[in-house]
Amino acid sequence: MILTANKTTPFERIFDEEFMPHADALYNFSYHLTGNEDDANDLFQEALMKAWRFIDKYEAGTNAKAWLFTIAKNAFINEYRRRVKTPNRVELQDYITHQDKEDTPLTGSLDMRQDMFKYLIGDEVTRAINQLAVDFRTVILLSDVEDFTYEEIAKILDVPIGTVRSRLHRARNELKKKLKEYAENLGYEDKRK
Repeated sequence: MILTANKTTPFERIFDEEFMPHADALYNFSYHLTGNEDDANDLFQEALMKAWRFIDKYEAGTNAKAWLFTIAKNAFINEYRRRVKTPNRVELQDYITHQDKEDTPLTGSLDMRQDMFKYLIGDEVTRAINQLAVDFRTVILLSDVEDFTYEEIAKILDVPIGTVRSRLHRARNELKKKLKEYAENLGYEDKRK
């Protein structure tokens, strides 16, 4: 009986040991950027594929999570720009088929991840975060959900630290406005009055 050692390349080791532990966080970030499961899956897979493709550019032992989030953020921006420049195409047959369908509203959500997130931080909070502009939503997610430092966020977003602080301040103020009534209904009061 001949035993052979399972040899992995240094790149496979980096991918498995440094990148894959952040897969769940990367997916969650992708989901919150895109707002739906299909696009999140696409963005997540694209980020991992680009991470593999450019793994030789990654310096082993550095902040793998920030590197992956930077790739995802850039891929999201590139896709957004592409969609803005490309008009929506609708096939005539798809339009006719859609118009002929019976209008039956769905009750509940088919997206289990959305339901899980909703119950973790509350439906109103989720809705308020999702209503923020992309720049504000991104900085809130990176700071308050993923616990990146200002320096890491600046590197991921490729903006100065002052811009990170400004966006975070403005995003939090927007959230306060959006959630004021919700907080009052839960019994919280503004002590500054």
